[in-house]
Amino acid sequence: MGVVTYSQEFTSAIAPLRMFKALVLDSHNVIPKIVPGGIKNIEFIEGDGGVGSIKQTNFGESSHIKYTKHRIDALDVENFYCKYTLIDSEIKFDKIDCVVYEVKFVAIDGGCVCKMTSKYHIKEGCELKEDDIK
Repeated sequence: MGVVTYSQEFTSAIAPLRMFKALVLDSHNVIPKIVPGGIKNIEFIEGDGGVGSIKQTNFGESSHIKYTKHRIDALDVENFYCKYTLIDSEIKFDKIDCVVYEVKFVAIDGGCVCKMTSKYHIKEGCELKEDDIK
C-alpha cells in the first residue's frame, strides 16, 4: 500500500484563531451556512468534537455524494492544528483505503495561511495520480 500526498495553501485576511474556530471547532454550524444547498448538515454521531469524535456530513440533493464520516485524530487548539480521517462514505473507492487530512493555520501579517495536506492511502496493487485526486 502506498500513500499519495496532495498539499495546498491559501491566504486569508482573517486571523488564524478565528479561522480555526469557524472551520474546525464550529464547522458543524458554520459550513452548512456558507455552503447552502451543498451541505445539508454536519452532526456528531460519536463524541462532542474532541479527539476520537466522529462527524457525519450530509450533502444536499444536488450533490453526487450523500454523506461522509470523518474521525478526529488530533486537535491542537493552541497551534490551530487538526488531523482527521475519512472513514466512511456511501461512495466506495476502488483505489483508496482511507484519506488522512491535516489542516494548520499559521499567522502572518494581516491574517493567516491555511496549510492543508491530504494523504491518500492506496490499496495494494492500485495506482492513484494527482489528476484522479483533483
